Amino acid sequence: MGAALSCLALPALTSLGTWVVSCFSAAACSLACKSCNCNNSVATRIGYAIIFLLNSIIAWLMLSNWAIKQIQKLPLDYLKLNCTEGSCYGIIAVHRTCFALVLFHALLGLLLLGVRNSGQPRSSIQNGWWGPKVLCWMLLLVASFFIPNEFFRVWGNYFSLTGAAIFILFGLILLVDFAHSWTERCLENMEYSDKWKYILIGGTLFLYAAAITLTGIMYGFFTPNGCSLNQFFVTLNVILSLLITFLCITPSVQEANHRSGLSQSSIVVIYCTYLVLSAVANEPNDKECNPLRKSQGPQTTSIVLGALFTFLAIAYSTSRAATQGVEGVTESSSREHLIAAVENGTLPRSALYKDDDQDDDDDERDDERYGAVYNYSFFHFTFAIAAMYVAMLLTNWNTIISEQPNSQDDSLIRIGQSYTAVWVKVVSGWICYGLYIWSLIAPVLMPDRFLVSQSDR
Repeated sequence: MGAALSCLALPALTSLGTWVVSCFSAAACSLACKSCNCNNSVATRIGYAIIFLLNSIIAWLMLSNWAIKQIQKLPLDYLKLNCTEGSCYGIIAVHRTCFALVLFHALLGLLLLGVRNSGQPRSSIQNGWWGPKVLCWMLLLVASFFIPNEFFRVWGNYFSLTGAAIFILFGLILLVDFAHSWTERCLENMEYSDKWKYILIGGTLFLYAAAITLTGIMYGFFTPNGCSLNQFFVTLNVILSLLITFLCITPSVQEANHRSGLSQSSIVVIYCTYLVLSAVANEPNDKECNPLRKSQGPQTTSIVLGALFTFLAIAYSTSRAATQGVEGVTESSSREHLIAAVENGTLPRSALYKDDDQDDDDDERDDERYGAVYNYSFFHFTFAIAAMYVAMLLTNWNTIISEQPNSQDDSLIRIGQSYTAVWVKVVSGWICYGLYIWSLIAPVLMPDRFLVSQSDR
């Protein structure tokens, strides 16, 4: 990691560090893909998640004073910034690092347009070539430091901000969809085993109990006299939680969707309650309304663990979200498409027997022989906007705060401590409530449009 940061901070020097990090990163991705006993599509997603995690950690470390000092030592004119005590060097460095990952996934997305199965030559770009891909990523990291600062001011304030907003909205939609699909899966499995009934009921009670506990913690520690903003956040969240809890079991909603119930609402309630708790717990410079700001002493371990947990959660959710756009292709349906293509003359008849001659051991893990289980280009688009979101998260949504501009402290930076980040979390919760309410009332307002889906259930 030190070689990578030195290479990024001193792009005019030799790229030996880049080659070393590239080799280690490629080895890690290849080892993860080969060692895990899973299908090719899953192993590939793990590899890209590792790259995403490493890039996020590098971007986070760019906010430390050590990295900022290294950047300030550069004798290159294009890195001369007009900001108080150079406090915006780290902000620009974060955008450079994340921009490299955005460009990396954008290039892969363009190269993989139209790829539908692992039998096509270009599919090897997605599922293999880890050494060249990691090297390309590292070269883009270095090249990003040769781009003028004016570009990143526009990029961070407009393009990256827009991409981050799209990523948040996309994640909220998937959360609401997950709440419905999880409940439906439990109800379907209840026909075969009673344990799913206990899982559904127990999970619902646990999530509501957790939400009540978190709400009690917020009222007990984050809403003293004079903290009207926190009181507003917590009270409004309670009102919205009660609203969706009663709305999901009303007769009109139940008639339009008889599978609607407390299970879905409990998932939304606990998530939105967590967002509010995270928001009030990360308010900056407010020791009266945020008791966590009163704590002193060494906090490096908690900061590092918090950052790693954040990046791991984003990497996991991104890899999952990126594969939700296309349903998995079954062997039978893909075989039918293959037969139809042969009958139409699009493919030779030998294509029907091509898979039979392949090694059985390789076929066991190749779950994309007959068709891609997710859209490759959409996969990389999702990772690109996730990188924009990480840039916004690390820079506190482009908020530059320099409490001690002359400080020599090389301590790490906490993630998400600004009022801009607080409002982003709170508003995200409100949007999540709105999306879930719409999913409840839409079948009531437009029954004809949802008639087909209801009949399938």
